[in-house]
Amino acid sequence: MISIQSSISELERAQELQAALLTTYLQAIKNCAQYAVELDDKITQPHRQHLTELAGQVASGKIDAVTGSPATFRGLLRDYRDKAARYLQELREELTGTVRALQEILDSLAQSAGDHETQLRKSVVVLREVSAEADVAVLRAKVRSAADAIESSLEQVRKEHHLTVAQFLLEIRVLHQRIDSLETAASVDSMTGLYGREEMEDRIRSAHPGSFHLLLFQVHGIGRAEAQFGRPVSEELAAAFTKRLKNSLGETATLGRWSPEEFIAMIGQPRDPKSPSRWANPQLSGAYSCLQSGKTVRPSLQVSVGIVDGISTETAERTLDRVKMFLTGAV
Repeated sequence: MISIQSSISELERAQELQAALLTTYLQAIKNCAQYAVELDDKITQPHRQHLTELAGQVASGKIDAVTGSPATFRGLLRDYRDKAARYLQELREELTGTVRALQEILDSLAQSAGDHETQLRKSVVVLREVSAEADVAVLRAKVRSAADAIESSLEQVRKEHHLTVAQFLLEIRVLHQRIDSLETAASVDSMTGLYGREEMEDRIRSAHPGSFHLLLFQVHGIGRAEAQFGRPVSEELAAAFTKRLKNSLGETATLGRWSPEEFIAMIGQPRDPKSPSRWANPQLSGAYSCLQSGKTVRPSLQVSVGIVDGISTETAERTLDRVKMFLTGAV
């Protein structure tokens, strides 16, 4: 009897502890939503909404909802951290550009207007000298008044001139920044941060034959993820694959995205010249955790790997032909 009573008491304490832990977990999720740092409304509001929905799912008490929530919770926090980092970087770049433009305006205003202004000021001096030597009081007054008016107009013209020049400099800088961003977007994949096909071809052509190896990756599943979950999930999946690939190859590798499901790595010496799939397949294939409307989904990838040696006697065009043959499935 005493044993049964003791067991019941322990069960009650366990249930109380479980309820307390669930309450604390729910409060932590709600606090993350409430105290999220305010960024752009398009970033912060969806984040809060997804956390609130997650809290509601956990509060339902369903086992599947509770056990699956940590991965979603972690994914939401990671996603918000990455977006916040990009947002802050854009603010820093904007602030740097604004400060630079303001400095150019101040420098422009501090400069003189050049020889044209000097000649006008000399003319003003001559007019004043003539007015000082004239005998007629009315003439003196009119000439002096004209000299003052010229000098005042000259000062205004100088200010407007420098403001106009400063505005042109600012507009030119903005145009340069836009051109730079367009050129960067053309050569670098926006989501993965990898070089595009054209850039990788240029790098292969400019590299010394025999000084590099190419690892070629056919990544099956990105298109399927887009069809099943939508484009944002497929982009996040490609970015997650890229992160694993970078971690596997290290900082010295040059990585590119040949097509939506084809990737290429330019390296010095592969760790396993005979079969890169020995390490690549276990590390790169399989399920990836992604977010879809605040919920965790796990699309999977199947990775096929090949290698192309940059033979010292081979032309760059021949190397590119072999790359294309592999990626198109001809070999």
